[in-house]
Amino acid sequence: MLEYPSIDPVAIAFGPVQIRWYGICYIVGILAAWWLMNRRIRLPHYDWNRDQVADLVFYATLGIIIGGRLGSVLFYNLPHYLEYPLDIFKIWQGGMAFHGGLLGVLVAIWLYTRAIGKSFFAATDLIAPMVPIGLGAGRIGNFINGELWGKISDVPWAMVFPAAVPPGVPRHPTQLYEAMLEGVVLFAVLWWFSSKPRPLMSVSGLFLAGYGSFRFLVEFWREPDAHLGYLALDWVTMGQVLSVPMVLAGVILLVLAYQATDDR
Repeated sequence: MLEYPSIDPVAIAFGPVQIRWYGICYIVGILAAWWLMNRRIRLPHYDWNRDQVADLVFYATLGIIIGGRLGSVLFYNLPHYLEYPLDIFKIWQGGMAFHGGLLGVLVAIWLYTRAIGKSFFAATDLIAPMVPIGLGAGRIGNFINGELWGKISDVPWAMVFPAAVPPGVPRHPTQLYEAMLEGVVLFAVLWWFSSKPRPLMSVSGLFLAGYGSFRFLVEFWREPDAHLGYLALDWVTMGQVLSVPMVLAGVILLVLAYQATDDR
């Protein structure tokens, strides 16, 4: 068993004003994605300029925040927020959902590309390889917060998370599993894949299929949300239910992308 490194979730405090590591992780992910997109558009098969990338990052960030919060409210704890609607705005207390954030980003990209007359999938293909950076950083933030822990386990790398119930028992550090798979591995695959000209929609499709598969897999070791539990068969979680459509959509996009190439 490994010792859980208890890190204060608050990185900096100025009286009542607190800057948390979780928020810093989000900022690092967004800035890194912005920097890498500016490098990637230097390749000849990308028709984007730096101003367009800056605008794309801005609108995508709005989509992450609004969509991520609404996703957490709608998918994971709607009864609570119906009873206490003002809690929806208390984002400093946590509560962001990736699947909601993804939908928010897609809506933001659709609105932006429509305004500037660019292809929606050209934008999603550009931004998709950068998303795992934010995902990995966010999972590190979850680990620092000591939240979203895994199931009880006796593996040598299991950890005791102070807030877990029941207390004092080692668990899978699934935040780190997700940081590795959804962050490092998925980024490496997508960065390599998008470094050469690919059919329109294929990079986006690979991201959806890759993330959905990794998330579905890790859910087998992750403790389900206490207020939701398992949705079916004593193993199906909300995360898996939301990931299946992503995998299917990703596969469909990949098939359509390469089918369109073959038809030319």
